[in-house]
Amino acid sequence: MNNSSSSIPQHNDDDEEELRRPQRNQQQITNTTREQEETTTTTPRYEWDFNLSTVVSSHAAGAATDTLGVIEFDPSDTLVATGGIARKIRLYTVNSLLGGCGGGGVALLDHASACEYYICTPAKLSSLKWRPGSGGRVLGSGDYDGVVTEYDLERKVPVFERDEHGGRRVWSVDYSRWDPAVGASGSDDGTMQMWDPRCDGGGTCVATVQPSAARSSVCCVEFNPFSGALVAVGCADRKAYGYDVRKMSDPVIVFDGHKKTVTYIRFLDANTLVSAGTDGCLKLWNTNDSRTIRTYKGHVNSRSFVGLSVWRHGGLLGCGSENNKVFVYDRRWGEPIWVHGFESQLSRSARLAETGTGFVSSVCWRQVGDDHCTLVAGGSDGVLQVYMGKKKPLAY
Repeated sequence: MNNSSSSIPQHNDDDEEELRRPQRNQQQITNTTREQEETTTTTPRYEWDFNLSTVVSSHAAGAATDTLGVIEFDPSDTLVATGGIARKIRLYTVNSLLGGCGGGGVALLDHASACEYYICTPAKLSSLKWRPGSGGRVLGSGDYDGVVTEYDLERKVPVFERDEHGGRRVWSVDYSRWDPAVGASGSDDGTMQMWDPRCDGGGTCVATVQPSAARSSVCCVEFNPFSGALVAVGCADRKAYGYDVRKMSDPVIVFDGHKKTVTYIRFLDANTLVSAGTDGCLKLWNTNDSRTIRTYKGHVNSRSFVGLSVWRHGGLLGCGSENNKVFVYDRRWGEPIWVHGFESQLSRSARLAETGTGFVSSVCWRQVGDDHCTLVAGGSDGVLQVYMGKKKPLAY
């Protein structure tokens, strides 16, 4: 969840750190060597044109702070759900977000008119995820009170609740892609729990793992959406772990290379995943041997959750930044190929940028298109911005 008032979990066990230091340093040396071997020496090619299409904000005077901590497209890529600290799930149609700029300019919309409907929630939200196999009808959420809740979007009511993290904040929720689907949640209690959402009474717990001996917070969890039985988690102990869901006792792979908390994990394809950390970089990993393929730097991230999303078809990575900008990277190069500031459109965002309190807190790619793409980003001031990308013609 991306909230200026919520601090990123940090790993502070100095004794454990000292015990692990020799092994970790050796791993970092190995990863650095491999990364140097993989890093391209060519200058990034700017093959995409991006334009701001739509800005959605609240025009109400004295509107409550509404950091947008999570943005998710539904499986059909026709709906967008957002959540944050305002205790609301807002649902938008893609047409409502993209249909207001017929003249080629930037459409300025209000949340009240652009939003199809909203659902009030009992707590601040940190994660949203559509449950596979529900026809886009069921949306799962994780909240600041440590509860996982599923909502029936047609009836606009909660239909499942799981409170098994001892009241500690749930940072991330995901579902497996196999049938029947199982859910997973990562929490400040230092565990990742897998559960069966078909079971009443909070779902039968399938497995529980504690990646860090110091019980460091689990900040992100994602199942491999392509194939295999791997589920990845990122932790405040600066590492990410991969578990085989068929035997969850110990991780089958460890991704060791970040210098601070791992905040996000996203699979880019069946054999690579991207991680984000508060050390201000993204990393691309080989899931077969934990090799660091590439490191991406340019955005600012040392204290907040700023979002991470991958457009798998186009090989593009998107993230926010604590300097109130959106960054896009191409998987092939470590430097950003496009940067855009939130402060360029709305005066309130400009004031936040000037005071250093505003940041881009969430991003999400629409997983459609070949030579065009859509990126939605949310800010710590509650502003939603939609960007359209178009691939440049090949130069001969």
